[in-house]
Amino acid sequence: MGDIEVRGFGELKKLFEERAWPYPLLLKLEKDISAFDLAGELNIPVERIEIVFVNGKANPIDCLIKPGDRVAFVPPGTPGPYRVLLGFKKKCEQ
Repeated sequence: MGDIEVRGFGELKKLFEERAWPYPLLLKLEKDISAFDLAGELNIPVERIEIVFVNGKANPIDCLIKPGDRVAFVPPGTPGPYRVLLGFKKKCEQ
């Protein structure tokens, strides 16, 4: 069992602020969970998430999160060149 750090970028950061969540949000995690299920538990609409960073690497929403991970939900709308540099393009096309 361990803590995970959860962040939201862009418009999702505003959601964290509206909910008065600390930044990063620290959560106890007893077992692996998909980013999709984590978003559901946090009541973050999955249609507002394009990609998930786990420990600094871009992943699709179905990726697994493990105790101790650092997680960031990223909304759609990241400008073109950054999509390639951050790994969005490759991950979203798989």
